[in-house]
Amino acid sequence: MRTFPHRQIFLCIVLLPCVLASAQLVELRGVELRGKVQLTKDRHRVRDASKLVVWLTPLGNTRAVSPPPQDASQIPQLVQKDKSFQPSLLVIPAGGEVEFPNHDPFFHNVFSLFDGKRFDLGLYESGTTRFVQFDKPGISFIFCNIHPQMSAVVIALNTSYYAISDVHGDLSINNVAPGRYQLHVFHPSVSPELLHAAEREITVTPSDTFLGTFNFSESNFELAHKNKYGRDYDRPDPDSPAYARP
Repeated sequence: MRTFPHRQIFLCIVLLPCVLASAQLVELRGVELRGKVQLTKDRHRVRDASKLVVWLTPLGNTRAVSPPPQDASQIPQLVQKDKSFQPSLLVIPAGGEVEFPNHDPFFHNVFSLFDGKRFDLGLYESGTTRFVQFDKPGISFIFCNIHPQMSAVVIALNTSYYAISDVHGDLSINNVAPGRYQLHVFHPSVSPELLHAAEREITVTPSDTFLGTFNFSESNFELAHKNKYGRDYDRPDPDSPAYARP
């Protein structure tokens, strides 16, 4: 039988609690996952690599971690201003609300009839607001029934493991518990086919914390949509109540 010198036995006894404590710390705190985004358009690199959303859903025996409930005093807004939604992208916990205040000097009619939350807020005037609860996970494409150029996206998630890339293309997801996950991605200027092809299964370990570089080609892709009645948009009429100043 092989024997170990007393010094080696002593080191094992001393170091073993440290190793166990380190593993427990990783289990409690999780690991930080990082990734990089590179966007191109017409074969030229795009300077603004923001708005790529990456999120993880657990697979197998990996424990799901739900996002904290939304703070009722901090409901995010999609402001209607200058015939646009500001911001154009929001990520919220499933079950959370979004406020839609109208800061333009004319009417808007916000609606969504695609996957995700389906709703129609009707006409409402400058200085007023509406609220929508996104009660299930999904991607909601938001439009205005009056102004076809207006569009935004609300992503409701049932996981706290997500990140949105910054202008430099950097993203990080904090405190991810080790395990198996399905990786999902979304960007408003990338076609659904390319986004779907980028989805994959990953295994999170303390020794492998880089999600990789996400290379996407932006296109002139724009989700084709008609008005809330399923018809082409009417030509703007300055005499219409929708455009009149309240």
